[in-house]
Amino acid sequence: MTAIDRRAALIAAAGLAALPSLAGAQITAADEIIDLWPGTPPGGTGARIVRKIDDQSKDPARPDRFVTGIDRPILVVRRPARPNGAAMLVVPGGGYGFLSYDNEGTSQAAWLNARGITAFILLYRLPGEGWKRREDVPLQDAQRAMRLIRAKAVQLGVAKDRIGVLGFSAGGHLAGSLATRHGEQVYDPVDAADRETARPDLAALIYPVVSLDAPFTHEGSRDNLLGEGADAQARRNRSVELRVDAATPPVFLVHASDDGLVPPANSIALFQAMEAAKRPVALHIFEDGGHGFGTRLPRTMQASAWPDLLTTFATKHGLIPA
Repeated sequence: MTAIDRRAALIAAAGLAALPSLAGAQITAADEIIDLWPGTPPGGTGARIVRKIDDQSKDPARPDRFVTGIDRPILVVRRPARPNGAAMLVVPGGGYGFLSYDNEGTSQAAWLNARGITAFILLYRLPGEGWKRREDVPLQDAQRAMRLIRAKAVQLGVAKDRIGVLGFSAGGHLAGSLATRHGEQVYDPVDAADRETARPDLAALIYPVVSLDAPFTHEGSRDNLLGEGADAQARRNRSVELRVDAATPPVFLVHASDDGLVPPANSIALFQAMEAAKRPVALHIFEDGGHGFGTRLPRTMQASAWPDLLTTFATKHGLIPA
């Protein structure tokens, strides 16, 4: 079974109790970290949450870590050797049950850095780990992350008006929610950073969960976010394609037609909503690639070209200097 197959199986499974773990493990001691919240994050209940990291890889040179137990949401900063002022908030997926930190985090930061883009990997809280208002917890962290990057733009060496978001799978749902619900108040302001806008200047969604309603939702992501048995209004309110408006930033979409976990109908629905709202959008559906491929496909597969296509899209829309 490949790493992608293992990831898909874990997302599809109910719960993550079988994951082995390294209690209290760190990402990397040398990482540059930005805490999202000055104290306890919104919705804290006092429950003890222990960070756990499970490396799916047998190759130490190519880790594939899954993270759970996010009690302290953070940004991991990865800086390019030659920054061009652009920034990208990177949002790993994992069905809202874990975070695919390397495949959809550090690997993405590497190619972004090579293009001069400063990457901020978001380790966001998982809704099923004991937080109040579980359905808002990931978006609270995403909004706060975008505002903090803007508030610290000068010291971080990025331009406040060139900050995008790149999300994968359920992280694509969160990135899409940030793009369409950036102005919705989901937490009480805590400091001056919250005066900044949470709107990304561009959103790139890779094999994203978009709809939380039938017929093509990914049920595991939906239930992990909303809880089982959520009513129709809750599902519709958090379906990205139903929240597009005139303030939605340009959106770039990627899917594989053979994705057996999150159907490409998700990306198609968002593309159609963007078209109806006359908002800038690009959709790329590739013949094969499955789900969870990140940037680890061989160059012989067409879907491996998506970072280059995104670079062109981001340049056209002003995120990356021409």
